[in-house]
Amino acid sequence: MDLLSLRYFQTVARHQHISRAAEELRVAQPSVSRTIRRLETDLGVPLFDRQGRRVRLNDHGAAFLTRVDRVLAELDDARREMADAAGPGPGRVAVAAETLLQLSGVLSAFRALRPGVRVRLFQAPVDAMHRHLRSAEVDFAIASQPIAGPGLRTLELVREEVLLAVPTGHPLAGRTSVTVAELAGEDFVSTRAGHWQRALLERLFAREGLTPRVVCEGDEAAATPELAGAGLGLCLLPAVARRAIGENGPVAWLRLDAPGCHRTLTLVWRRNAYLSPAARDFRKVAGERLMPRTS
Repeated sequence: MDLLSLRYFQTVARHQHISRAAEELRVAQPSVSRTIRRLETDLGVPLFDRQGRRVRLNDHGAAFLTRVDRVLAELDDARREMADAAGPGPGRVAVAAETLLQLSGVLSAFRALRPGVRVRLFQAPVDAMHRHLRSAEVDFAIASQPIAGPGLRTLELVREEVLLAVPTGHPLAGRTSVTVAELAGEDFVSTRAGHWQRALLERLFAREGLTPRVVCEGDEAAATPELAGAGLGLCLLPAVARRAIGENGPVAWLRLDAPGCHRTLTLVWRRNAYLSPAARDFRKVAGERLMPRTS
């Protein structure tokens, strides 16, 4: 067992596909397959269930991946720490977020403070964010859903109301508020399962013993108000979207008469991770730009 074998295993586990892992690693597919087989022989257990080139992590593999992520994350932290100690450089910061739109102000302020730093962004649902953090692919995740784990630290950045957006010609457009029960027969435009809008929509309906009728789903949350305005359905949007779109946009805004109809943005990082000076500055700027002022 060597570090290269562990890197190969980690990459295959992330893609659940030998050929895609080989493409990322820039090696031949048979080399990846042989490495994984040798690793399994060394460990004495299979790590994947196989269906051709498609593989699926089994219980042994999932347990092993948790350890491998931890080991390789520590090594990556050590490498970055030594690079910073060797001499000042611009550095890099990697961030995962469910939506990148709200990061524009943070990134603008951060680039003004640290103009040479390389910033790498990942758009990902919450389960992928957890993997990115665990494997040290990112320094931070900015999440709209809880990311739990004993090795994680979180900082609440902002808590805002979530509103219902309806087409301007919809019968509900003249209302100021509506209950979830009144929406039982309505069509909805939403994000795919795993994103915060969809999770909140399903949670609000489940409390009433209902299931939302989603007629359009995708990964572009920013497109939902335009799709709703075109008459495809209703959608849930945070209050910041109302401020950005304004009152003369394609939708009318209503409050949902339901508890817990809000979004909480949190900044998440690994508890004992090495944070470079650039990463610490990003954390500071994110807090200053996204946390609501009390005065």
